[in-house]
Amino acid sequence: MPVIDVAIVGAGPYGLSVAAHALAAGLDARVFGRPMQAWAQHMPRGMLLKSEPSASHLGDPDRRYGLDAFRQYSYGEPVPVETFVGYGKWFSGQTAKKALDESSVVAIGTEGGLFAVTLSSGASVLARTVVLALGFLPFAYRPAALADLPPEVSSHSSDHHDLSAFAGRDVAVVGAGQSALETATLLMEAGAMARVVARSKALAWNDTPVEHRSMLHRMLAPSSGLGTGWPSWVWSELPGAVRYLPRAARKHIVRTTLGPAGSWWLRERFDGAVPVTLDARVAAAEHRGAVHLHLRDEEGNVRTLETEHVIAATGYQVDVGRIGILDPSLRRRLRAGGPTPRLTRTFESPISGLYLVGLASAATFGPAMRFVYGSDFAARRVTRGLLGQVRKSG
Repeated sequence: MPVIDVAIVGAGPYGLSVAAHALAAGLDARVFGRPMQAWAQHMPRGMLLKSEPSASHLGDPDRRYGLDAFRQYSYGEPVPVETFVGYGKWFSGQTAKKALDESSVVAIGTEGGLFAVTLSSGASVLARTVVLALGFLPFAYRPAALADLPPEVSSHSSDHHDLSAFAGRDVAVVGAGQSALETATLLMEAGAMARVVARSKALAWNDTPVEHRSMLHRMLAPSSGLGTGWPSWVWSELPGAVRYLPRAARKHIVRTTLGPAGSWWLRERFDGAVPVTLDARVAAAEHRGAVHLHLRDEEGNVRTLETEHVIAATGYQVDVGRIGILDPSLRRRLRAGGPTPRLTRTFESPISGLYLVGLASAATFGPAMRFVYGSDFAARRVTRGLLGQVRKSG
């Protein structure tokens, strides 16, 4: 059985960025998965990226293959998800073509001090190190109140790519963030009858970006990959420093930074087109011919909303216990310290040689890891750790 230095599980922005850096550093690395598959199949057709074009680059050592090398976008111009998928595939061809195996990983265990990686093709490889770049799909969060609804009438926003299947149907979208607001808008534009159900008392919208700002404004509210303002600048530009904060502080930062809000460019399409039910927490749900959502307001009053289908656009909650490809013993060790283990400065988990990047690393390195913007930082740090680990084990 072949032995490689690094098995990178996942070929999204983080996996591809790690591959670009690891290969350039001379490591024998393989990246497993179809490039940008989650973005291509689990984001709605017609979606636009919320991040600015300047914050949507994948990471390569010489910064030669940013989004602007694939296609130029002006400041404030939203990037279609289809273009971003094309960019990621182009990036993989430029940086990791020879190391790409489109087989998916179905199991990871250990064998003789190495990681044993089993592929969907039936093949297996042994790896000195493993980088889990799993993205968001394993961590989709659904409110407990919706748990008993059958899948044909209840789903998560990440379950859908082609929303035209809902044409002519009544759909309730639960949530108040960009995913909820854009999903509802795209549903309406696809011929569905959509409604947003949000527990907040008002929807929040991001401000229109201003490209040319005064020197004073730039000093008071610097621009960064996560938006404007000193907190956003720190979280996006100094993620390594976030790791040294107390656990409670890091948890608070990740939970509250860039909370639920719609993009400025979506508001014109949304307002007046999509009905909204506010101050409505889903307390219970039943399926009796139709879906009956029992909604409770802040004062405890309950009302019922009837719909044909409910989509939970309720985001993602990391719990490493849900990483099903890991051998149960590895999964137990990884989760021993809680659902979001603290990582080393090079993103190494409590299991020697096993690294976590992307959303799974946000609890350690902060909110930048929830976005494409964090991929270059993560890839550079991880590669340092991989080099050290391979030298030590070799």
